[in-house]
Amino acid sequence: MSAISLVGPTPADLESSTQLESLLREAGLYETSDELAAREDVLRDLQAIVDRWVKRVTAQRGFPDGMVEQATGLVIPFGSYRLGVHGRGSDIDALVVGPSYINRDHDFFAVLGGVLAETEAVTELQPVPRAHVPVIKMRFRGVQVDLLYASVSLPVVPRDLDLRDRSVFRGMDLASARSLNGVRVADELLRLVPDAGAFRTTLRCIKHWAKARGIYSNVMGFLGGVGWAILVARVCQLYPNASPSMLVPRFFKIFAQWKWPNPVLLQDIEHDDGGELALRLPVWDPRRNPRDKSHLMPVITPAYPCMNSCYNVSHATLRTITEQLQIGNGICHEILKAGGAVGWEALFQPFQFFKAYKSYLQVDVKVAGGEADLREWKGWVESRLRLLVTRVEMATGGMLLCHPNPKAYAAKPHDHHCTASFFVGLSKPQLQQQQQPQVPFDLRATTEGFKQEVYTYEFWRPGMELEVSHARRKDLPSYVLDQILPAGHLKRRRAAESDSPPLLSAPGDSRDVKRAAGAGSSPERKRQCCPSSNIHPSASVQGVV
Repeated sequence: MSAISLVGPTPADLESSTQLESLLREAGLYETSDELAAREDVLRDLQAIVDRWVKRVTAQRGFPDGMVEQATGLVIPFGSYRLGVHGRGSDIDALVVGPSYINRDHDFFAVLGGVLAETEAVTELQPVPRAHVPVIKMRFRGVQVDLLYASVSLPVVPRDLDLRDRSVFRGMDLASARSLNGVRVADELLRLVPDAGAFRTTLRCIKHWAKARGIYSNVMGFLGGVGWAILVARVCQLYPNASPSMLVPRFFKIFAQWKWPNPVLLQDIEHDDGGELALRLPVWDPRRNPRDKSHLMPVITPAYPCMNSCYNVSHATLRTITEQLQIGNGICHEILKAGGAVGWEALFQPFQFFKAYKSYLQVDVKVAGGEADLREWKGWVESRLRLLVTRVEMATGGMLLCHPNPKAYAAKPHDHHCTASFFVGLSKPQLQQQQQPQVPFDLRATTEGFKQEVYTYEFWRPGMELEVSHARRKDLPSYVLDQILPAGHLKRRRAAESDSPPLLSAPGDSRDVKRAAGAGSSPERKRQCCPSSNIHPSASVQGVV
């Protein structure tokens, strides 16, 4: 874990770092003092709600009045807020720590969830009990909050509970251990970086870049906040005296050429010592665990139990991440070569997803209810999309490459019907682009299999529907174009493209494609897979360029 260089910044490097931070401030990545105070108020009010909830459950369990009086819980923020890199409009990730007799399934999700549902400040409440890390999502006075729960083996939770002590894991289930580790990982990250200030500014840069380039989404198979933070922390360790303007180019240089699946580690992996405190929690170990050995991009959390923060990364998303890192590396090279003549703005230019491809898979998420139902159904579909990407590439033998876009595009609600769409860019490998003749890719079985998987959702209700169709660039829905094109550009673009040759040689009208690939696929009852439908040949994707 030794450093590569101990060289510190020159005056020019410091000036460049100042320019970089100014750019981040102009982009709205720093909160005002009023916004920070409002965020602190949210945490304070949540703490009061949790304390009342713990006392209520303690009394219901029949414990004596003295214990009810002492009963309390903890609300501990983690994620970007704990790392000190949160910005305007950022979510709050918070862990609720409760005593041993308060459980997650009933007490947290049902009882506390019910309390929150009746709280005036709470909107968009969405419990997700079956997630990899179970969570209650909500808005509290307009601030997005993700609330996790962990129960510790103590009758009373002290205010000064030390979560760094491994004994807190005693008797804890895996879901609680994952929840608790969010706080432990954040604290360990800050302990392991040589300069917290340089780390924070660099991490803000990298997160801003990843969001602009469309590769910031753990659920979609890219990297989330923890993954990017660990990568930045590793670069900080390698260059402990460097300023942010030095660390950002080195970040891209290192990870643009990283030999995956070699893991990124901030310190040696900590295993059970086998002694009195043998917790037996699973720790990332590719030598013993075949599933760990199959991970494509191991970025290992530094706190026990060490896990791969990027377990969702697929061949498709790793390819996209690597491409974007290489582009970023090239831009940084030009910035350094120009000696300041080229600004940092070039690094943060948004990726033009709908200009990059001519063909797309369009995944329409529909509900015959309100926006709350759409949020729930969309969240489930989003968590499954990486399976569609993997299946398409496998079904075509790697001859059709997929690039999922993490952003969902919502149409305006109409008569209580709500729709949001995800898109997957389609292309052929470079070596295959000139091969003739064009062979159609029939994705009917693949998309039907994906829909069957999605419709196994435990909480599916009538009105929740899913359509998967092939869309050409020029046939994108107007509600998508309204969000990606400048005002007044849509009509000019439609007129210009109406006379242009089709981008694909697929037979049939695009409306046939949509009807064939997606219509009529909602289940008849809860947990029933989507029925097969008569699929028009035009559902195949042919001639993708």
